[in-house]
Amino acid sequence: MSNACSIDRAAVIGAGTMGRGIVMSLANAGIRVLWLDNNPQMLEQALGVVAETNAHNVRLGRISEQESTARLACITPVSDYPALAEVDLVIEAVYENLELKQQIFRTLDATLKPGAILASNTSALDIDAIAAVTARPESVLGLHFFSPAHIMKLLEIVRGARTAPAVLDAALELGRRIGKVAVVAGNCHGFIGNRMLHAYVREARMLLLEGAYPHQVDAALQGFGFAMGPFRMYDVVGIDLEWRARELAGKGQDDPAVQVDNRLCGLGRFGQKARLGYYRYAEGSRQAEHDPEVDALVQQVSEQLGFARRAVGAEEILERCLLALVNEGAKILEEGIAASSHDIDRVYLNGYGFPADQGGPMAWADDQGAADILARLQALQARFGEHWRPAALIESLAASGKRFADVRVSDVREGRA
Repeated sequence: MSNACSIDRAAVIGAGTMGRGIVMSLANAGIRVLWLDNNPQMLEQALGVVAETNAHNVRLGRISEQESTARLACITPVSDYPALAEVDLVIEAVYENLELKQQIFRTLDATLKPGAILASNTSALDIDAIAAVTARPESVLGLHFFSPAHIMKLLEIVRGARTAPAVLDAALELGRRIGKVAVVAGNCHGFIGNRMLHAYVREARMLLLEGAYPHQVDAALQGFGFAMGPFRMYDVVGIDLEWRARELAGKGQDDPAVQVDNRLCGLGRFGQKARLGYYRYAEGSRQAEHDPEVDALVQQVSEQLGFARRAVGAEEILERCLLALVNEGAKILEEGIAASSHDIDRVYLNGYGFPADQGGPMAWADDQGAADILARLQALQARFGEHWRPAALIESLAASGKRFADVRVSDVREGRA
């Protein structure tokens, strides 16, 4: 694997939003990038967006004309897979469909030189299932960039069961070179960040059904210090992304928690890009405005599902959303998906807008104390059911008086945590 450790030439597959951002991340660091998309018109448009982004940065004085020219010179559009044969790394950045990604990886495996690294930008899919269709699973890993990829600092590097250490080292070095905060994650659905986000957002959505409104949930979490609450976040990224993914997968659309999202998408309220989502947006504005129509829709959906609405305060919103993050983070640490609680905190500080002064969800939990967190989770379990059962790691930390910061994955595996 020695030649896998030097990444001089890269390729990106996909000219959508993520592909554009990844190409810019690489080119801005002086890495030569070949860019492939099966739609030549989309690739041409994407090249135009990259050129305009550079021109905008020149106008603002962030970079010089020479830097802009050098960055653009690093990018070469190509029209077929054979053109990628000699690259050191390829990053696939197409939409979240396992069969499509597997098809691409079969082609890459047959086309790229030995030792080339094959990476997927998937945000949740099984890296081992992608690696399994190749004859080189040791060269396959996840490189999960966050959108917009040329601006967001976090890079989750996802190790598969057979990813070679040299390949992980090369990915970490690449992360440093392109100015990212790189965190290695194990392979599970959603890895570190999105797995925890799922638990957090599920509580936020259930709070809507039980009696809260989107602006109240967001206000509570933003008051705690989050860059934005979950519903404002969904408006920014697009409510329709998960909705379309559920449609494509043919599962999850009947979950009570997503019925408000489904109704909004049915009305074409996809978020900020449509000027209507959980909030409304004036033409040309990113300012989220409270929309009473959404409150009425939330009330209607929850009543149709049989919920007896009640007043939900900011304290309960914070308690449930934060403890959902912490409990899932504890399970991630327990399972060895993250190497340390510090890595979990780095993910949340750099990719999910967790308040910096709180240090991250696991540091916040350490400030509360494991015994206190355990008691609060047990209270939620008694009130809301088994999905609130405290992670075994929290119970052991409470018993031993230790903190998440004291835990190393090797200790958990050997029963010493």
